[in-house]
Amino acid sequence: MISVLVVEDDPVAAAAHTLYVQRTPGFTAAGTVHTCADALRLLDRTRGAGTPVDLILLDLYLPDGHGLNLCRTLRAAGHGADIIAVTSARDLAMVRQAVSAGVVQYLLKPFSSAALHDRLESYARYRRSLARAGDATGQDEVDQAFAILRTSERSSLPKGLSAPTLEAVAGVLRDAAGGISAAAAGAAAGVSRITARRYLEHLVDTGLAAREPQYGQVGRPELSYRWRKGAPPA
Repeated sequence: MISVLVVEDDPVAAAAHTLYVQRTPGFTAAGTVHTCADALRLLDRTRGAGTPVDLILLDLYLPDGHGLNLCRTLRAAGHGADIIAVTSARDLAMVRQAVSAGVVQYLLKPFSSAALHDRLESYARYRRSLARAGDATGQDEVDQAFAILRTSERSSLPKGLSAPTLEAVAGVLRDAAGGISAAAAGAAAGVSRITARRYLEHLVDTGLAAREPQYGQVGRPELSYRWRKGAPPA
């Protein structure tokens, strides 16, 4: 089994990531923590017990430090766990820094459970490709191992959803003073109510938004969506 430590400051997102890990065959959650300090303590403890963590799902924005600084601290302390960044940070300079810090994969929020499952499966295949002892047979074998990590078999978003539209709808939701209906969000984002609702429901499913019935008119209450307090930018 591949043991995974989830490091995520948001409790809802942390619970969701841990659940995704537990549902992926061949993986088990070694723990869930919300700070750099707690991550380092757990990694020290598991290494001391002879059961070191294999993989870390790491949010980059943590309350007591940046995730990339944690990466460097872990390497300096001799921890060999591989790291998948799970973050809203889209800055390409940040991506370059992540590669330099030893991050093997970079998954942007918001994402679907299928997207995380895909990354975990790719990581498992990568480990299997390098499991045998001895030397590589040649450059092709090394290239193949790296390619496994870099190739995704599925889209990061559910079928039918696009990243630009998701960003537009998420931006409208973030900027809304309070709750907003799918119709209002669609009008602001330049899409239909039905389309906006699909994206809003995706944001709810990924823990970035919340929905609640809005009363006050005769008939069925309309669903109101709001950006969840403390959620990072989509």
